[in-house]
Amino acid sequence: MISAQVSGPERGPVADRPRRRGQAPPHTPLRPHWACRADGQPWPCATARLMLKAEYENKMPSLSIYLAGLLYEAMRDLYHLNPHDGPSPRALYDRFVGWGPFRRSIDEPSTSHRDT
Repeated sequence: MISAQVSGPERGPVADRPRRRGQAPPHTPLRPHWACRADGQPWPCATARLMLKAEYENKMPSLSIYLAGLLYEAMRDLYHLNPHDGPSPRALYDRFVGWGPFRRSIDEPSTSHRDT
C-alpha cells in the first residue's frame, strides 16, 4: 500500500509571534487550544493581528506564509482535540489567513484591469 509508505508532513512553524514587548503576557497562542495567552480570545486576537502587521510591515509575503503555516498547525491541534465538532476549514482560514495582507474572499470574482 503506497499510503503506508508515505510519511506525513513535517511540523509547521513555531507560534512565537508577535514578539513580546514589556512585562505583559505575550499575545501568542496557547496550544493546543489556540487561545491568546494575554486575553483568552481565539488567536490571533485583535491585538496580535495589529502587532503582527507592525512586525511584518515591510515583509507582508512572509506574514502570509507564517500565518498559513500556523493555520496548518492549528488544524492539526484543533481537529485532534475535537475531530467531530471542530471549527470548519473556512472558519479557520478566515481566522488565520483571511485577515492578512493578501486577502480576497474565494467568493469574490477576480477583476481584470484591461483597457477597453
